[in-house]
Amino acid sequence: MSNWIKFRNNNLDAFGIITGSVVDVYEGDMFNNPSKTDIKLDLKDVIVTNPCQPTKMIALWNNYESLATEKGLSKPNNPLYLNKAISCIIEQGENIIRPKNYDESIFFEGELGIVIGKTCKEVSASEASKYIFGYTCINDVTAMDLVKKDPTFDQWTRSKSYDTFGIFGPCISTNIDPMTLEITTTVDGEVKQNYKTSDMFFDVFEIVSFLSHDMTLNPGDIIACGTNSGLGPMTSGQIVTVNVSSIGEVTNKLV
Repeated sequence: MSNWIKFRNNNLDAFGIITGSVVDVYEGDMFNNPSKTDIKLDLKDVIVTNPCQPTKMIALWNNYESLATEKGLSKPNNPLYLNKAISCIIEQGENIIRPKNYDESIFFEGELGIVIGKTCKEVSASEASKYIFGYTCINDVTAMDLVKKDPTFDQWTRSKSYDTFGIFGPCISTNIDPMTLEITTTVDGEVKQNYKTSDMFFDVFEIVSFLSHDMTLNPGDIIACGTNSGLGPMTSGQIVTVNVSSIGEVTNKLV
C-alpha cells in the first residue's frame, strides 16, 4: 500500500508518498510512472493539498443495500449517478460555507472515492482495476432540502454543487482492497455513520466499467461510491470528519 499526497513546501507544489511522518518526494506525473527523488521531507514541514485535480466528480446514488432497505428502495438495474461541479471542491480542512440563498438542511455524506489513473473508455469490469489509480475519502456535502423543491425535477446536481460542497483527500491510497474498507463519519466527535464497503450494490469495478461506457474517464477523475445509513444534517459550527480505513480522514467545519 502507498499513500500518495500533493503538498506545498517553500511555495513550491510537489507530490510524493507518505510513510509515517516522512514524505518521499517524486517527480514527473503521479499517474504515469513518476520517478522517486532522493529528497525526504518531514510531514510537519509541508502543507498537504488536494491529492489530484479532477476533470469531473461523479457521485453515485442508492448504491448501498442497508440504506436502500431503510428508505424502501431496491437495487437499481445499473449504477445511478449525478455530477458535482468541479468549482465546489475545497481543500481538506477548509470551511464548508452555507450558501447565502439557502437556509435549510445541509447534509454530510461520508463515502469512498475512486481515483482514475489513466484514460478509461468502454472497459469491462474485469479490466477496470487497470484504470483505477487508488482510493480517497469523500464528504459529499448536500443541500438536501433543495432536491425535491421543484415537484417536477429532482435537483441533485444543484444541491451538491454549491461552492465548498466537494471534499476529498487527504491522500490517494493504492494497492488496497476497496471492498473490505470501513467508513466512519463523526460530527463533533459523535459517530453518525459506520459501515463497510462490502454493502455496496455495485462494486468499484462495476461502477468504473459502467461509467466508462457513458463517458471517457480521465486521470484524476473522482467517483464517489455513494453513502450509507446515518447521513444527516450539520449545523453551523459543527466539525465533520470522514475516516476511511487504510486511507485516512478529512475534517471540515460548517460555517
